[in-house]
Amino acid sequence: MKARVTVMLKNGFLDVQGEAVRHALGTLGFQGVTGVRQGKVIELDLAGTDAAAAETEVKAMCEKLLANTVIESYRVEIL
Repeated sequence: MKARVTVMLKNGFLDVQGEAVRHALGTLGFQGVTGVRQGKVIELDLAGTDAAAAETEVKAMCEKLLANTVIESYRVEIL
């Protein structure tokens, strides 16, 4: 079983990397981009077969390591 975790900065926090990408796109001629939010995607291969248990375990991983929950939000997908 696989899980995908998407981690993004929470709204209200300055996304410095996203702003750098937005600026770079503008210098490359892509003037219509008014905002960029950059995050990370983490894919996990899991040994279990119970989707509900896997989701609970992956959420615990996010809370303890994969996301800084003070400034980041995360979304878990069991694939």
